[in-house]
Amino acid sequence: MTSQPSFATMPEKTVFIVNVMHCHEGKQAQTLAAIDAVVRYVAQAKPGFRWSTLARSTDGDTVGNIEAISGVDDVEAFFADSEFRRLWERVGKVSRHEFHTYAADAVILPGADR
Repeated sequence: MTSQPSFATMPEKTVFIVNVMHCHEGKQAQTLAAIDAVVRYVAQAKPGFRWSTLARSTDGDTVGNIEAISGVDDVEAFFADSEFRRLWERVGKVSRHEFHTYAADAVILPGADR
């Protein structure tokens, strides 16, 4: 039985991948579809995946992916996978992209005290 994601006020230590894809002219929908395929593959195939949020900029120029993973080593494991690399290459055909890795320092909720 697989566990369902849930929100916790004191979450486990989390690493975030922040992808920004600068879409080629008129390619925002294709860029979103390409990164969606990557993220869905990771969600099914990689145990380090926690969750992802995909978003389109309102100006039509970019697509964003904020992805929570269990650790920095997950990034290397993802890129070591030939299917992941194949899907990731599709992102590069419709956008110029970058990603950064962040370690979470704090979760701040509404009404939180210092």
